[in-house]
Amino acid sequence: MNHTTAIIIITVIISLLTWQNRTLMGRLIFNPISVNKFKQYDRFITHGFIHADGMHLLFNMFTLYFFGRVIEHFYINKFGSLGFVLFYVLAIIVAIIPTYLKHQNNPRYFSLGASGGVSAVLFAFILFSPWQTLYFFGILPIPAIIFAALYTAYSIYAESRSAGNTNHLAHLFGAAFGVVATIIIEPSLIMYFIKALLSPRF
Repeated sequence: MNHTTAIIIITVIISLLTWQNRTLMGRLIFNPISVNKFKQYDRFITHGFIHADGMHLLFNMFTLYFFGRVIEHFYINKFGSLGFVLFYVLAIIVAIIPTYLKHQNNPRYFSLGASGGVSAVLFAFILFSPWQTLYFFGILPIPAIIFAALYTAYSIYAESRSAGNTNHLAHLFGAAFGVVATIIIEPSLIMYFIKALLSPRF
C-alpha cells in the first residue's frame, strides 16, 4: 500500500470516529486557546485528519488520491520511504500557523480539515505538470495552472472578506509550502516549470 492511500484511510477512519464522538472531535480540532492554555500542540497536526462532513472529506481525499501519488514518488526518491509523510504532515502544520497567530486570543475559533496538506500536494504537482487537466468538482476540465491562479485569487479575496467558515488562510499557506519546499529540494524544477509553462499542452 502506498503512503497516499494509507493517509486517506487513516483520515477517513478518524473523521468517521469524530462524527460519532463529539468529545473526540473537540479534542482533535484546532483551537488556539487549547494550544495556549493546555499546551495541546498536537492539535497542529490532528486537525488535519478530521473533517466537518462527508463532502468536505470527499473533496479533500479525492484531490489527495489523484495528485498525491506523483508527489509521493518524488519525495520518496529524495528522502526515503517516509519522505512524503513528512512533507504532508509539515504542510498541515505550516498551513495552520498563520491561522494560529491571527486567532490565538479567540476562544471561539476552530479549524479542521486536510486542506493545508492537500493544497501543498496539489500545488507541488502543478510544478511538474502545469497544463495537466484537472476536473473542477469532478466535472469541469481546467488546466492546472489556470486552476492554481483562480484558486489563489479566490482564497486571497475570501480571506480578506472573511467569507464563510472555510480557512482560506490555510489553503494559501499550504499551497505556498508545497511550492517552496519542493523547489528548495529540487531547484531545477524552476526552469522545468517555466519551460513547461511556455509549452501549453491541452
